Amino acid sequence: MGRLSRTNLMLLALTYWLYFGQLGVLVPYLGIFLDGRGFSSAEIGELFAVITLARIIGPSLWAGIADKTGQALRILKFGCLLTVVCFSSVFYFHGFWGLTLSFGLMMMFWTAVLPQLEVITMQSVAGSNVSYGQIRLWGSIGFIVLTIFVGKLLDVASSEAPIYVSITVLSALFVSTLFLSSPVSVHRSDTSDTRIWLYLLTPVFIVFLLSAALLQVSFGAYYGFFALYMRDLSYTGQQTGLLIALGVLAEIGIFLVARRLIGRFGVRLLLLVCMLITAFRWHLLAEYAHLFWVVFVSQLFHALSFGLTHATSVHFIHHFLPASFHSRGQAIYISLAFGAGGAVGNYLAGQLWQQGEKAALTFNVAAACALAGALVLMLIGAKKMDARPA
Repeated sequence: MGRLSRTNLMLLALTYWLYFGQLGVLVPYLGIFLDGRGFSSAEIGELFAVITLARIIGPSLWAGIADKTGQALRILKFGCLLTVVCFSSVFYFHGFWGLTLSFGLMMMFWTAVLPQLEVITMQSVAGSNVSYGQIRLWGSIGFIVLTIFVGKLLDVASSEAPIYVSITVLSALFVSTLFLSSPVSVHRSDTSDTRIWLYLLTPVFIVFLLSAALLQVSFGAYYGFFALYMRDLSYTGQQTGLLIALGVLAEIGIFLVARRLIGRFGVRLLLLVCMLITAFRWHLLAEYAHLFWVVFVSQLFHALSFGLTHATSVHFIHHFLPASFHSRGQAIYISLAFGAGGAVGNYLAGQLWQQGEKAALTFNVAAACALAGALVLMLIGAKKMDARPA
């Protein structure tokens, strides 16, 4: 591996650190920030749902441009810049619709980042002795560091702290992309919208997307209300940050061995096991979250709920679709699973939560959604998920 390639891989690792570090700031603590602004649980769920809807439109839009132009890196930089610009308006808006507009616009451009980053990373590690998981794990490290930092900060600062940390991290993320380079890829002529649908409308891909969406519906309670749930159960901000970080720490080991696990057990079996364990995880939080050791164990399951599930899904898309459709394939996965599924999950959790009075019900419903995802996945045979369609 040349010095330039090695440097670029280090920069990709830094970009993942900052990207997922930002998620470690905003995702766990956005509910606390909004609660500090006087929002009810229903309003928090609705705002989460509305801004998540941007993840339905954005990824396909940006990925379509990237696939047709071959300019994934430029789109990545453009998305990071406009994310900073849009997020800065959070400091000027305080009402529901103003903040919804701020976060919605931010999310529209934020969705341009990850699909392009995934494609550039997969291209960069091809033919090297470095795996995708070894680069992606730095995102987990960034998430851990900043989640713990902001959790501790909330013990001594106001609920506004997350947005000040976020604007700093987003600015650094944009700067890091300015130094990235993208491997030269051959422009292909088979990027027509008609041909990609031949792959997307196969039963295998439809079942994959539906099960992924159901899994993300189940995450609505966790992403929207876990930090508030822990606060209501008298956990400190630092304890909450450490528990969230513990889940992401567990991801790191999984990312290091994900490629070997996929090669040995296959896509379908890994996804199925991950969804069943996720259902069990949400049930534990529903019934026993007052016990620290139970929450501790449930957070270790995040390695499978998110880490292995995501690495396996990225692998599936990268090998199931031709190279010319990789950006759009990743974007459709993010749009329908994290976008549509996430929006439904956030809205549903917000309506069920009732200021924490129905926390157990909310997490049990989440468990049912994860279980449904596993049942849907069983409609497709294992061999079909590990083979590219003819």
